[in-house]
Amino acid sequence: MSDRISVAKTYKLYIGGAFPRSESGRSYPVNDSRGGFLANASQGSRKDARDAVAAARKAFPGWSGATAYNRGQVLYRVAELLEGRREQFVAEVAASEGTKRGESIVDAAIDRWVWYAGWTDKVASVFGASNPVAGPYFSFSVPEPTGVVAVLAPQASSLLGLVSVVAPVIATGNTCVVVASQDRPLPAITLSEVLATSDVPGGVVNVLTGRTAEIAPWLAAHADVNALDLTGAPEAIKADLERAAAGTVKRLVRSGRGEPDWAREPDVSRLRAVLETKTVWHPMGV
Repeated sequence: MSDRISVAKTYKLYIGGAFPRSESGRSYPVNDSRGGFLANASQGSRKDARDAVAAARKAFPGWSGATAYNRGQVLYRVAELLEGRREQFVAEVAASEGTKRGESIVDAAIDRWVWYAGWTDKVASVFGASNPVAGPYFSFSVPEPTGVVAVLAPQASSLLGLVSVVAPVIATGNTCVVVASQDRPLPAITLSEVLATSDVPGGVVNVLTGRTAEIAPWLAAHADVNALDLTGAPEAIKADLERAAAGTVKRLVRSGRGEPDWAREPDVSRLRAVLETKTVWHPMGV
């Protein structure tokens, strides 16, 4: 029997396509479902949140300006890489969530990436319209991405819930800052490693780990965040986050009561939630 002590890994943040340590220098232990030590994770700060928002804003023009077909290819590539690291994700989900359904959860997460990848070039047709008008004009309603979306990932579902709230955001051309599950962050960090080695441009997805109640208020009040997904917000601070978001007129995305919407089969509701509609008028030719 070996008396070697294994090296405990300290996972970093994922901001702008790089893996920096938290500027605060803090980290916290991550335990499995039985309380056993798994690893250390960086404890993000408000400065890290600001850096992540800046990275997401910088990446927005390029990502939103890419063709819908190209975005679909990129999302499908993420699914391919997830499939390649399936065993690692199964082990991390099982350890984090204490479930024997790790394989089915990971498979569902991979399939969800594929599902949203298939929607990228259909959004304009489904959510856009040619509007009838009484005059010599064409009137078109065109869906556009909201911008930078701050996402508070589900606390209980470390991978499937995370994918379910992130994939529709980037499928529609938005960029995002994600606060991972506070107690179960390892699948989110491993997913960021997948994103870094896929075709997703740096800054499109930025992953923060740490205390959700500490980071979320700064994202809710940040003037350069256009929408806030409250799915994983602690109930104790949800009302405060809504008030902070109102100061900059943010779009709010809420998960319904009872069974969370992401736990069901995916539908178009989360795609619609992060889209704005632009109406274009154009005179008819004579």
